[in-house]
Amino acid sequence: MTVRAIVTDIEGTTTSISFVYDILFPYARAHLADFVRDNAMRPEVAEELDAVRAEVGDSSLDTDAAIAVLLAWAHEDRKITPLKSLQGMIWRDGYANGGFTGHVYPDAVDGLRRWKAAGCRLYVYSSGSVAAQKLLFRHSDAGDLSGLFTGYYDTRTGGKRERASYQAIAASIGLPPADILFLSDISEELDAAQLAGMQTAWLVRDGVIDAAAAHPQHADFSDIHCP
Repeated sequence: MTVRAIVTDIEGTTTSISFVYDILFPYARAHLADFVRDNAMRPEVAEELDAVRAEVGDSSLDTDAAIAVLLAWAHEDRKITPLKSLQGMIWRDGYANGGFTGHVYPDAVDGLRRWKAAGCRLYVYSSGSVAAQKLLFRHSDAGDLSGLFTGYYDTRTGGKRERASYQAIAASIGLPPADILFLSDISEELDAAQLAGMQTAWLVRDGVIDAAAAHPQHADFSDIHCP
């Protein structure tokens, strides 16, 4: 089948899981309390604190209590939108200060550039906020890759294991789902995308390729083609 657009996950797909868990998440946890206290009156931060209150069903939650909730979510690696949004704001400072650059596998850099040059439209769908996605690719090890992408999607679109999320993405892109290839390292996400009618590619970067798997498996981006 023809592929006219690719939607890619980040963690474990374009980017090392260890970068996310050993660099990004610890940095956000270490700076979260001070960042929220120092910026609680800023509209973008205040909005996320209100979202925390809504999530826990307590409109009277004060800033310190909200911070405690956020830190608990971070410890549990919860994919909750206000946490992801605040993490993205904290990482923005880290990238700007030169604390780290975004890891992108060299084969992913080559693949993204190759697909873009071939006329394929590229999108990102990750549990990290859109702002965090843009930061990672703008400040990547390989330089600014953000110009390769036409659009970005996060959990505001819906959960990554829900078919409706992929239907919404296809509608936003403006292509039939069958013309879109979704890349991920998580089988449940690929299942949902497939149920929505998308083509799928399962990245298995640190394992053995299983030819009988429910989705075509790939060790890297080198043998994934578009169109």
